Amino acid sequence: MTSKTERKSHAADTTARKRTSQTRRKQGDSGATSVAQVRLRPDEMADLQQVMQTLQLHSLSDALREGLRLLSREATEVAAAQEIRDFYGGTQAPTPEGVLPAAADELAAADETEW
Repeated sequence: MTSKTERKSHAADTTARKRTSQTRRKQGDSGATSVAQVRLRPDEMADLQQVMQTLQLHSLSDALREGLRLLSREATEVAAAQEIRDFYGGTQAPTPEGVLPAAADELAAADETEW
């Protein structure tokens, strides 16, 4: 027979485990997480803290996950652009009817744009 204290402890343990597994499912379907380290210079850390404040991100992990999400999106866009270039084999992709192709100076200005 188990004591009342042992039953309470077991119930709290079970509740904590359920909460943990629910949190993991919300964060990612795999349920497993990995730890990664990053070294930041003082100026990079200051920038990150400013970004966290502006975007109301509550932890470094939240901020870094958001950064990775944006990098992933950018990588997907770069891959799609490469697929389009490959499809057209180096020739200019057609523009929609009524749209004029960009001039060389417009393309150069776009290339020089920094985000």
